[in-house]
Amino acid sequence: MKVKLEDVCERGSSNLKQSDIIDKSGEYPIYGAAGYLGNIDFYHQDKPYIAVVKDGAGIGRTTLHPAKSSVIGTMQYLLPKENVLPEYLYYVVKYMHLEKYFTGATIPHIYFKDYKNEEFNLDTLDRQIEIVGILKKVEDIIEFRRQELDKLDNLIKARFVEMFGDTVSNPKGWERMTFRKASCRLSDGPFGSNLKSEHYSDTGIRVIRLGNIGVGKFIDNDQSYIPEAHYERLKKYTCKSGEIVIGTLGEPNLRACIVPDYVGIAVNKADCVHYIPNPELLNSLFVCQYINCPETQQLASGMIHGQTRSRVSSGQIAEMPIFIPPIELQNMFADFVKQVNKSKFYWLSKKYLISNRT
Repeated sequence: MKVKLEDVCERGSSNLKQSDIIDKSGEYPIYGAAGYLGNIDFYHQDKPYIAVVKDGAGIGRTTLHPAKSSVIGTMQYLLPKENVLPEYLYYVVKYMHLEKYFTGATIPHIYFKDYKNEEFNLDTLDRQIEIVGILKKVEDIIEFRRQELDKLDNLIKARFVEMFGDTVSNPKGWERMTFRKASCRLSDGPFGSNLKSEHYSDTGIRVIRLGNIGVGKFIDNDQSYIPEAHYERLKKYTCKSGEIVIGTLGEPNLRACIVPDYVGIAVNKADCVHYIPNPELLNSLFVCQYINCPETQQLASGMIHGQTRSRVSSGQIAEMPIFIPPIELQNMFADFVKQVNKSKFYWLSKKYLISNRT
């Protein structure tokens, strides 16, 4: 039978911030938008539940969590009622693509009141069990593909450390510069009234948002555009394929990726830093991996500021150090990354085919 989302779950909220759990320990897991954060000595929910990212990067992402666990405040609890299995509700909400309900120009939000009337077919509990079993088998295959991709990512990380060393301790003694000094461009996106949600259109010039910037990968789920007429007012924020964009808000607070070829010309939004390295000093693929190294992210974690929305500013990034190995060595690393990315494309295509059959 047809039901609304609010018929099968209740919403709950969390007031926990990531900074609240630093140095905490315990037996109960806590999760954020990017996944598991650690263990603490208390929990918010005593039964399994669904969580939806409601603020910032990854908005609309849906996850299933175990009993006796918690999430931080950027996520919305959806607590299943007796007529629905938590696993069934998870699959239902996941395929609703709640990101379409976002509001807010600088920091996107979604609210339960806006998506609570989403309708779907509620099967009997026996049928729910059957459907969940089928979908779990499909997800197991997808998870295997993901693990293969993770192995390739780890191969890139290991190669970086082998060639260049730790980004903070700099054991090979490379020359250091600030990100600004080693750049041709370092610029945050437009704030305030220059780019608001009412400026968006169905087609036009692509807007690169926080949700598009993953750790070493461009996430294409969240597609936003502005008309060419409005782009003329924002031309100084132009980003192009092959250039670097850096996310400074969300999880992790510092992450970078390359704008893919199919995006073409775009503009970066607030809290999305556009970075073009000096090509005589730095290779873009090298810079991207440098930023995404755990040691660099740990360094950036000490710069995080903001009470409600923790971020790293473009000014702080500008003054961060980056070491400068010989450009020939960086280019060798970039060639290695390109070869690995060909293998990643193979596994991604298999994952895509499976996902689109479900």
